[in-house]
Amino acid sequence: MKIILSTLVLAMAILFSGCAKSADPTPDAGARDAFLGKWSVTETWTKLTYEVNITADPVSSTGVFIYNFAGTGAASLPAGAEVTGTTILLDPDQIIGTNIKINGSGGLVGTKITWNYTLDDGANLIHAVATYTKL
Repeated sequence: MKIILSTLVLAMAILFSGCAKSADPTPDAGARDAFLGKWSVTETWTKLTYEVNITADPVSSTGVFIYNFAGTGAASLPAGAEVTGTTILLDPDQIIGTNIKINGSGGLVGTKITWNYTLDDGANLIHAVATYTKL
C-alpha cells in the first residue's frame, strides 16, 4: 500500500509540474534604460560628429525615440525604435528629415552603440555605420 501511495504522489507531482505556467513573455522593460540619454555620434558617410538624444516612448515599455537621428536636425521628427536586450531596431520604413526613409539596427556594448542602417531619399540609398558613445 505504501508503494502504491508513494507512486501516486510522485505521479501527481510530475503531472502538476508539467502544468506550471511558463514565465510571462513580456519584454524586459529595464533593458531600454541603458539606451536612454545623450549620445555623441560619429558616422561613416557624413564623417561628422553630432549628438542625439534617446528618450523613452511613453506608450511602449520597449520603445524609444531618437532625436536628430542621422543628423537630421532638431526640427526633424525623431526616429522610432524598439529595444530588446542589447539590440535596438529602427521601426521599419519610417520617414524622417526631408523625406528620408530609414531602416536598420544597432547593438549596445558597454557605453557604445554600433549602428548599421540605410537612408533612402528616393534618389540615393546610403549604407551607414555609426558609433554612439554615451555622454
